[in-house]
Amino acid sequence: MATAETTASAAPRPAGAAAPAAATFRIWRGQANAGSFADFNATISEGMVVLDVVHQIQATQAPDLAVRWNCKAGKCGSCSAEINGQPKLMCMTRLNTLDLTQPVTVEPMRTFPHVRDLVTDVSWNFRVKQRIAPFHPKPAGADGVWRESQADVDRPQEFRKCIECFLCQDVCHVLREHNKFAEFIGPRFLIHIAQLEMNPLDDGNRLAALKDDFNIGYCNITKCCTKVCPEGIAITDNAIIPLKERVVDEFYDPVRRLFRVFR
Repeated sequence: MATAETTASAAPRPAGAAAPAAATFRIWRGQANAGSFADFNATISEGMVVLDVVHQIQATQAPDLAVRWNCKAGKCGSCSAEINGQPKLMCMTRLNTLDLTQPVTVEPMRTFPHVRDLVTDVSWNFRVKQRIAPFHPKPAGADGVWRESQADVDRPQEFRKCIECFLCQDVCHVLREHNKFAEFIGPRFLIHIAQLEMNPLDDGNRLAALKDDFNIGYCNITKCCTKVCPEGIAITDNAIIPLKERVVDEFYDPVRRLFRVFR
């Protein structure tokens, strides 16, 4: 797949400036990585997002243009793409944040197998989730009630905001550059495990799997996943680093190793 230009998003339109009446959108067309960019002229109006333009092009110029979308409200995660080389949701990327004097490139996520036009096959992610041990509740108290503090409730709540747009997976260099799909689960599922491990009512233990099967050590905490998250989840600081610390404490802490020897 061709590499998109990354400079067009660098100069958004100044506040108060009139929106241009038209702009050029350079959209990837083709199947299974065989294709090229095609230029389309689109009519622009105030308040439009990139997905609006894609729909306009579908309706007036390219009725066979394939694109995945659903809610158009930034909550379903379906319309993930790379806009001017940056992983974004098309429905949440407003045109007034882009430099419309230059062609705006729109292409599918590069990390996953290409299907057609702007659509990629993200099914690998759902197979990964099946490998993770699900929630396993602790026994209730003697009175049959589970109890937890509000702080314990709040801590993993952030991770439940994930809409599974897989933009963090797309930008993760372990998957994107090194193709470690068989060995690494990616940031989306590291926050899923964090959500389970930090739940005080969960009795499971996934630390050995994080170390040996999911290879959390491959992540070098560049925070690229955090930067592209449309929900603003602090993936690196609040999920990945605490999980790394738990793995280190469990398997590499010399004091704990000594206690295990005596046991």
